[in-house]
Amino acid sequence: MPPSPPPRRPAGEPDECPAESAGAAPGTEIALDVDAAAAGSRVDVFLARAFPGRSRSFLARAIEKGAVRVDGLAARAAVKLKAGSVVRFVVPEPPRAGPEAEEIPLEFLHLDDWLAVVNKPAGMVVHPAKGNWKGTLAGALKWHLERAGGGLSQAGGPTRPGIVHRLDRDTSGVIVVARTEEVHHALARQFERRTVEKTYLAITQGQPQFDRDEISLPIGIHPYQREKMAVRRDHATSREAVTRFEVVERFRAAALVRVTPKTGRTHQIRVHLAAVGCPVLCDGLYSGRTVIEPGFMGLPPDHPAAGGPLLARQALHAARLVLDHPVSGVRTEFAAELPADMQRTLAALRAGG
Repeated sequence: MPPSPPPRRPAGEPDECPAESAGAAPGTEIALDVDAAAAGSRVDVFLARAFPGRSRSFLARAIEKGAVRVDGLAARAAVKLKAGSVVRFVVPEPPRAGPEAEEIPLEFLHLDDWLAVVNKPAGMVVHPAKGNWKGTLAGALKWHLERAGGGLSQAGGPTRPGIVHRLDRDTSGVIVVARTEEVHHALARQFERRTVEKTYLAITQGQPQFDRDEISLPIGIHPYQREKMAVRRDHATSREAVTRFEVVERFRAAALVRVTPKTGRTHQIRVHLAAVGCPVLCDGLYSGRTVIEPGFMGLPPDHPAAGGPLLARQALHAARLVLDHPVSGVRTEFAAELPADMQRTLAALRAGG
């Protein structure tokens, strides 16, 4: 017997979530017909009307993750719909409750009544997600800030308290979080308008051709590896991405690079550096290596630095963040020193020539 087609429903029907009204489980595909009244609407607006029980941020994340297709093609939020089109929405997992407060040490670079700035260690996930419900920055922040008096903004949803922007799990460095909803929205506007200055330090495997350059390549979802992003032109998920870099120091087969992304796409720095032939060192997704041993740096077995792995995560560090304080308006800089594992790797590179 052929499988039943996904449930269909005109977009203009009653104000209840079609997935909920149909009792659809996560992973179920809901098909929505676009009628003449909905023609010209953006995909995100269309879904917000069809799923009034879901927040716009929830739907935006679903779109970003590829859960929405229009006439068979993955859709971006801004795509305009045509009468007669079919929007297919794969029901996401329901939102979970917020993270539990966890007593995890954090290095605060700044803390006041409106925001907190943390030097995030490598290996820490920013907020709870599938497979990473414990040990997150959000859980640690909840523990520290509840004891300091006050809490975190809930503007990003229950699983993302205070989270305005993200760093990948294995990227260390400066991250700012909001303590009130007003501050959350003010900071988000700065990121959206690209007035926040972000500076990263990366050790690359291989050397950039030029001492400084700008990489302008669109980034979208990888065609067959879901956990990766890729340079993709003229694809529904592709978005403009611009990264500037300058070489700080060159080694025999590596470089220390200062990077200033002008956009904020997922894995942007990692994808762009890999695209120009010098991926971030020890980046398991984009360089093919997950551990860097001293021998890789050309060090002899009896060298003092040759006692074990030098690096077991991508050599990428968010070194500096500059923004306007959302209450005082003062332009403020926050910086975090290069962590020990990257310093150790640089010392080995210098020793190895």
